[in-house]
Amino acid sequence: MVMAVVLGSVSSLPGSLKSAMQHDKLLHTMAYACMMGWFAQIYRHDLTRLVLVVGLISMGIAIEFIQGASGHRQFDILDMVANTSGVVLAWALAYTWVGNTLAWAEQYFCRVVLKA
Repeated sequence: MVMAVVLGSVSSLPGSLKSAMQHDKLLHTMAYACMMGWFAQIYRHDLTRLVLVVGLISMGIAIEFIQGASGHRQFDILDMVANTSGVVLAWALAYTWVGNTLAWAEQYFCRVVLKA
């Protein structure tokens, strides 16, 4: 997931996609929420989750600076805000029932699918 976000963020976009990606804040939020949600369910210790929050937010900020320096992508502070929002949203949801969905899916798979 991390590699897909990095590659998708720094690669050049075809002309047809450039106009569609001007309003991509929801995509940014969802991508970073998925990454944080995934890792927050795997690494359940609070300090580890905090390190993940700092790391993913830093990655989102760094990618924006790389985009600005690349010449074929643009720097956008609102993308940083969207990235950070996704991380913080998933971090908060990790402490609710949503934070157990991977464990639930694994248990369901083992109980229902493998015993069938």
